[in-house]
Amino acid sequence: MANFTETHIIFVGDKLKARKIVDTSLQQAGFIISCFSRISDCLEQLRSTHPCDLLMVDVKLPLMNGTELLTKVKCIVPSLPVLVIVGHGDVTTAATAFKAGASDVIEKPLNRANLLSAVNLTLNGNTRPHTLVNNLLTKTEMRILHLILDGKSNKEISNLLHRSVRTIEVHRNHIMRKLGVHNVVHLVEKSIEMRLIELPTSRY
Repeated sequence: MANFTETHIIFVGDKLKARKIVDTSLQQAGFIISCFSRISDCLEQLRSTHPCDLLMVDVKLPLMNGTELLTKVKCIVPSLPVLVIVGHGDVTTAATAFKAGASDVIEKPLNRANLLSAVNLTLNGNTRPHTLVNNLLTKTEMRILHLILDGKSNKEISNLLHRSVRTIEVHRNHIMRKLGVHNVVHLVEKSIEMRLIELPTSRY
């Protein structure tokens, strides 16, 4: 693991509880952390001469959402890694964040363990370990994957494909295992990396 002494991380979030969790967890881990509730303060900091090694942003922000902020940040500091915080299982927002240039996505609720894991991996220049599989998804699995990424539930997919819910659950587990992921947000990330899905053109 890289030496992160003097590493400066900026976090933008309007919720005091989230700022406290991030601030306390990262300070205890030895990082220098600046927390902002206002987007304007974050952008001002990034335009200053003070270096920033990682930006963390909550996707739910007043006035401007996290992916819009990410787009502005990439114009100021194109190489800055950005870690976006999304709601649990929010597939659409996760996909949009990756399209806008996020280095990785972390789901709520935040806790010290998953926070530090995501931060360390991103600072090391990695997202979560990706084990490319030799097994290609079957046509049925590909169809189910697209429906999952469209936000469809197992029951909805079973109705669309005229299969039992249990059958869909089995296929879903096979897809997760083949792609080496454990939740839907990381399924989005892996699908994009492996070019198994094509995202719509960003509107930003």
